[in-house]
Parts: sequence; structure tokens; C-alpha cells
Amino acid sequence: MFNSHLLKLSLHALLIAPLVGGCTSPATVQDTSPWVRPSAGLKQRIDRSARRLPWTHGVERLELVRWFAEIGEPAYPALLELCLDPRPDVVGAALGALGATGDPSLIPTLHELPWPDVADVELRLERARALLRLGDYSMVPHLIDGLQHERLMVRALCAQSLYEQSRDRFGYVPGDTLEERESAVERWRDWWVSQTTPGERLARADAQ
Repeated sequence: MFNSHLLKLSLHALLIAPLVGGCTSPATVQDTSPWVRPSAGLKQRIDRSARRLPWTHGVERLELVRWFAEIGEPAYPALLELCLDPRPDVVGAALGALGATGDPSLIPTLHELPWPDVADVELRLERARALLRLGDYSMVPHLIDGLQHERLMVRALCAQSLYEQSRDRFGYVPGDTLEERESAVERWRDWWVSQTTPGERLARADAQ
């Protein structure tokens, strides 16, 4: 689990610090985080914004997500902690910020996070969208399934994520009738089957 991994790293740092410092020097705790550390002032802003995010809505939340994405690596620990929040909308916002960074080094860490419950379809799709934006093409089937979601907004977000990578819509319009959407979804499935390796899929998308 992600929490247990962080706990082990923290305990390890605390245990080795006295050995590094020696008997006559004060013990110094080593920072074992793989991410770039923020300055003291920036860390305060990140922590304050992370505490505020759950209580924001609408445009205010979108602006905060955009701010986190622009901060990038120094904000990763705070955003990953928010990914463990019990509130799905908070997790979705954190995933949105991480996905917007476009940093593929986040992919393994996101895969280590507990996968949302099967019943929480929207949160699973948000995780899939974030991973695809980071370059993980294994999430494409989840997003194609999302094109059939009952909520228009969810369908639109899945369609946009797929378009950003494929540069094609295959005639899919989120607001079309169920019958029209089903035909387009089948074209999406055929397209996915026609693909081979993730590298070739990326090359084709970049060339369009």
C-alpha cells in the first residue's frame, strides 16, 4: 500500500540518521522523497492549498488544480496524499492535477495507489484519464467503456482524453442518441484492436 511505503521510508530515515551523524553531532533526518523538495515558503503554500482544496468548488477548484499542475514535482507528495482522501471529488481533483503535469514518472506511483472500488465508476475513469495523459495507454479500454457512461459530462471527458491521444473522434458525439453513440463506440473498439504496441500507438498519434 502507498501509505505503508511512505511509512517504511520515514522509519528508515529516522533509524539511519543517528549513525550518519555520529556520537558528537546532532542527528539529521535524511529526506528520502524521490521528488524535488520545495522551498520553505512554497511548501507552506502547497500545504495550505492542499488543506483548502476539499472545500473549493467550480471555477475556484479548477484554478487550484491548474496551480498544482503548474507547480509540478514539489507538489506531488501533497497531491498523492489527496489521492487517498475518502471523498471521491477530492481524489478526482488531485488526479486531474497530476495528469495535467504530463510527467510520465508518476505512472508507477499512481499504479501503486489503491484502485477505486468497482462500484465507483467515475473515480476509476478519472484515474484512467490521468494515467493516459501521462502516457499509459493500457487505460484506453477503460476510457472507451466510459463513452457509454450514463452521465454526459463523464462521456465528454472520456471522449476528450481519447481525442487528445488519437487525434480522431470516430464520429463519436457525447450528446448523440444511445444508438448513434453505440455505433461510434464500436468504431473506437475496432481502432483499439487494430493497434499493436503502445509505442506505435504513440507514434501514430504524434504523426497526426
